[in-house]
Amino acid sequence: MPLLLILVLLLAVANLFFGSVNLPATEVMAVLLGNESETTARIIVCESRIPELVVAILAGGALAAAGLVMQTVFSNPLADPSLLGVNAGASLGVAIAILCFGGGLATEGLALSGYLLILLCAFLGAVAVIVLLTLCSALMRSRLHLLVTGVMFSFILSSVISILNFFAGAEGIRSYVVWGMGTFSAVGSERLPLFSIAILGGFIALFLLLKPLNAFLLGETYAANLGIRVTLSRTLLLGVVGLLTAVVTAFCGPISFIGLAVPHAIRWVFHTSNHRRLLPYCFLGGAIVALACNLLARTITAAGILPINTLTPLLGVPIVLLLIWRGAARQEEI
Repeated sequence: MPLLLILVLLLAVANLFFGSVNLPATEVMAVLLGNESETTARIIVCESRIPELVVAILAGGALAAAGLVMQTVFSNPLADPSLLGVNAGASLGVAIAILCFGGGLATEGLALSGYLLILLCAFLGAVAVIVLLTLCSALMRSRLHLLVTGVMFSFILSSVISILNFFAGAEGIRSYVVWGMGTFSAVGSERLPLFSIAILGGFIALFLLLKPLNAFLLGETYAANLGIRVTLSRTLLLGVVGLLTAVVTAFCGPISFIGLAVPHAIRWVFHTSNHRRLLPYCFLGGAIVALACNLLARTITAAGILPINTLTPLLGVPIVLLLIWRGAARQEEI
């Protein structure tokens, strides 16, 4: 834990001092100490870099925690919001909000606009896919079959999104494409409180569900013998996963592979399966990956800011391949 906290702190400091705009360290320090007011440096640090690093910490931690919970509940090491179609469900909800309603909807007695509508649609899309996955997991004993089913959900939803793009206007398509690249800069200081409350609320809810989460490691039958209400606990856990995934996807885009790679990396490093340790470790690990990706996206090239989704697969794909190779090696040994 101390090492993870130190890495988060170091990367947060690096995100403050380095970015697409070159600011002298003295100016950044002056802003942090309150000695600069109404200057370009203050605007960059306070309105861009600080909100971005906070969003990166919360988004990365939320995705890693969501991946951990899905891997435990579905008993599948490859379970992840991006692979099993949860991200795609949230993306479809966002596509409907942006492409069909232009980010706003008004009905009698109800007015939704901007990110509130996007967040609601993303949540409904994510929960719909989670419900389908839960039904499929009850019918399919094979982890591989469930994984393939999730991938097929992703293809179907992507096809629907493509159809919506085809019939949408140019401005809607542009907004959706920019959103789909993934970024931690879209939240901003105005929407940061809502984003933070939603993520922290979901994370606290997972902490309150640690007992059933640990019980699921030994199977649902054992959990039931311990007095765990299996159906209710699974529904609550997956509901929280849907909330975390929807919030991150709505505000930051469909960021992939953090939820898959980080839980496995944390297990390998700390050699534990106890979620009382795994959950906070995964949150910090996800924050580290997100901060590192955000820093690289803003400093790796002078031509502009890279989308986050161009960097996260560089971490996630090797993890997936390693899991597949390890599984194949075990089968050969048997």
